[in-house]
Amino acid sequence: MNGFGVPREVYGETLFELGESRKDIVVLDADLSSSTKTSSFAKKFPDRFFNVGVAEQNMMGIAAGLATTGKTVFASSFAMFAIGRVYDQIRQSIAYPKMNVKIVATHAGITVGEDGVSHQMIEDLSLTCALPHMKVLVPADALETRKTIKEVSAEKGPTYVRLGRSKVPNIFENEDEIKLGKAATLLDGDDLTIIGMGVMVSKSLEAAQKLKKEGISAGVINLSTLKPIDRLGILKAAKKTGCVVTAEEHNIYMGMGALVSSILSEEYPVPILRCGIKDTFAQSGDYEQLMQIYNLTSEEIYKLSKKVITMKK
Repeated sequence: MNGFGVPREVYGETLFELGESRKDIVVLDADLSSSTKTSSFAKKFPDRFFNVGVAEQNMMGIAAGLATTGKTVFASSFAMFAIGRVYDQIRQSIAYPKMNVKIVATHAGITVGEDGVSHQMIEDLSLTCALPHMKVLVPADALETRKTIKEVSAEKGPTYVRLGRSKVPNIFENEDEIKLGKAATLLDGDDLTIIGMGVMVSKSLEAAQKLKKEGISAGVINLSTLKPIDRLGILKAAKKTGCVVTAEEHNIYMGMGALVSSILSEEYPVPILRCGIKDTFAQSGDYEQLMQIYNLTSEEIYKLSKKVITMKK
């Protein structure tokens, strides 16, 4: 890992670049363009940008309508508002009719920090993964965000891309390393598999390095494409190591860990432990302190890894 990047800033930059070559791209925002970073697109292409104001339900209806005319529509807001406030509109007007709308939400999870529980969206993946036809992606760093936005812009159909607020460690050095749609192996290992998602991928790599110093060989997988999920890749890793730890900045009830658990329980049962937010809302505070309070740390992944290996034996 080398340096840091801010995925939402890269989202804005990538939209701007796509807008120059793709006249079909239209962007909508709900009065938060300076935070979601769609503002640069708005300044360059004012005829293809619509600020709907604080009316997220209306934004999704407009997005669906524009998609019926052949437009590739990006609709952005904070995750709490882009998913939680508008679930009915997404279900009825976007997912069900398979509209070509890309919902790119920023400020997801508890890394939104001081804004508190009203803005800390930790249920969005449960909601979006439950929707038929919806593709769901959670980039691990800034470069993967760039590749994700470019790829989803070239595909048809409803998509949800989850981004955070804060800077994250750079995991990738070039786009050729990134394998969207796959349970992509970042580290090979023989003793256990750690499956990370989003901001927890870098912490999974840190935990693996600590385990390595103790002679424990941990494989690390970046599961950035949550739906459609790579069942074969997950099964292959579980069969190789015999136990799994998952790590996510999301409620573990019906989150990424739950999806992985359901696959393994059906097809290849092995011990699995989940690092994530338990059945609770988080408090307001500095996001780094919140990550410690709710055990979203490399140390917690390390502890769970040691435990899951004993369960295997």
